[in-house]
Amino acid sequence: MNTPVIAIHGGAGTITRSALSAADEANYHRELRAILKSAQAVLTAGGSALDAVSEAVRLLEDCPLFNAGKGSVYTRAGTHELDAAIMDGATLKAGAVANITCVRNPVLAARAVMENSAHVLLAGCGADAFARQQGLAIVDPTYFHTDARHQQWLRVRGQSGMMLDHDAAAFTFKESAHGTAPVDPIDPDNKFGTVGAVALDMHGNVAAATSTGGITNKQAGRVGDTPLIGAGCYAANATAAISATGTGEVFIRTVAAYDVAARMAYAGATLQEAMEQVVMQVLPAYEGRGGLIAVDAQGNLELSFNTEGMYRGYARGGDTPVTAIYK
Repeated sequence: MNTPVIAIHGGAGTITRSALSAADEANYHRELRAILKSAQAVLTAGGSALDAVSEAVRLLEDCPLFNAGKGSVYTRAGTHELDAAIMDGATLKAGAVANITCVRNPVLAARAVMENSAHVLLAGCGADAFARQQGLAIVDPTYFHTDARHQQWLRVRGQSGMMLDHDAAAFTFKESAHGTAPVDPIDPDNKFGTVGAVALDMHGNVAAATSTGGITNKQAGRVGDTPLIGAGCYAANATAAISATGTGEVFIRTVAAYDVAARMAYAGATLQEAMEQVVMQVLPAYEGRGGLIAVDAQGNLELSFNTEGMYRGYARGGDTPVTAIYK
């Protein structure tokens, strides 16, 4: 029997320690720990890696602190378009959805595509319709609204820009002299979204899942790396399970998640070596910023990033979860 492992990420970017109170920082750690404990319970009860990453990402989607599900950012059109992917390392089966607008938990829609369709990726209204047919929770698009994300969008829209906020690190709030203001230890103007999870179960199988609300003020219809198997999500028992967060277009061009696995399979690199090469050498060469989390079938775990910080955490077996934000 293997010692099970679960790891999660909630975005990476430029850290602004001075903007975060001890209470706000504790809030992020509390949410990350609670999510890890839920997924950890799945694994210690003998559950599959696939079930564990589904549970972890579902809970990350339900938490408004992160840019996925309830915490999703706004497009240039003032709408929400969500992406997700999941992959089973034991079978190489995968499922993904892109630009969905009314499914509460995109990761569950991605899993339904994997398990209940002949396809890997469904997009737009067709993906929404499929989720309805599968009996998944459907919400009015207003469900994805949060005041913090809306204010963020208004500010970026006013600057006629696009926030590199393939984020995932969302907003907490603190009282200021002017009322409630959003506060985030990762600078919202230099933050890369997405949430994700990787896991190893007792049976030696790995799995990965990734979900995102996209980039603030993105062109409607834009699809990043998250739902593209091999770019933002990949899993194979022979190598590793990998989930990404960062500048999506660069992760697509470098096929970042698969590149880690390929270096292990074809060059004999260890997980640590492959992650170091991709995160610290390949991605920066193309101005790619962000991070990857990964676990292999031997239980080796890596949480690597080339930014000032990344929301992250992990748990082995029944041990107390470990969480971190800064380097």
